[in-house]
Amino acid sequence: MELVPVKEHLEENKVFTDDPDCQDSIYMSVDFYKRIGFDPPWICYYAKLEDQLVGCAAYKGKPVDNKVEIAYGVFPLYWQKGIGTQIAETLVKFALETDPSITITAKTLPEENFSTRILRKNNFKLLGAIVDPEDGELWDWEYVKETN
Repeated sequence: MELVPVKEHLEENKVFTDDPDCQDSIYMSVDFYKRIGFDPPWICYYAKLEDQLVGCAAYKGKPVDNKVEIAYGVFPLYWQKGIGTQIAETLVKFALETDPSITITAKTLPEENFSTRILRKNNFKLLGAIVDPEDGELWDWEYVKETN
């Protein structure tokens, strides 16, 4: 799996603005940069598998208090094929390669769903419910580093 960076400005992302699968998320990504800043490698990406874009991946901003939050999505054509699990795994590996001391977090809707299964498969532990000012009640997750 390859993470293809979303550049800071819309005009630099023609390959994505021309792709029907990216229509909504490319604009959200560039707008997100305007709000939180553009700080590679803690940016938005598209996930590419075998030369095909299969989903999106992101860090929700640069680390704060040595924590970074991941987010991911899979394009409908690739649902239920293990792609979401691969995207989350790739985000975790990349974050740890960048900074091995980082704590990786995620948030989900407060219910069992595909995303909660993806996180569990990637060694995330449910910490509990939180209230997000923008999104309301969510479940808070943290990656548990594997010890050898």
